[in-house]
Amino acid sequence: MKFKVVIREGEDRWYVVECPSLPGCISQGKTKKEALENIKEAIELYLELEEVQVTTIYKDYVLHFGHHFL
Repeated sequence: MKFKVVIREGEDRWYVVECPSLPGCISQGKTKKEALENIKEAIELYLELEEVQVTTIYKDYVLHFGHHFL
């Protein structure tokens, strides 16, 4: 899966990079390369967390409402 990222140089000369399609997914690095490596990791963690949350919500739904399906 590919995501568009936006990179810019901050006032402190660090590079700030964000993924607009994933709200709050932002990282930084001393170099562009480091910033891009960091956002890749941030995106992976974001998606992993999102998957866990969806799975948990689904499990809670089945556990809570499961008796209606018997």
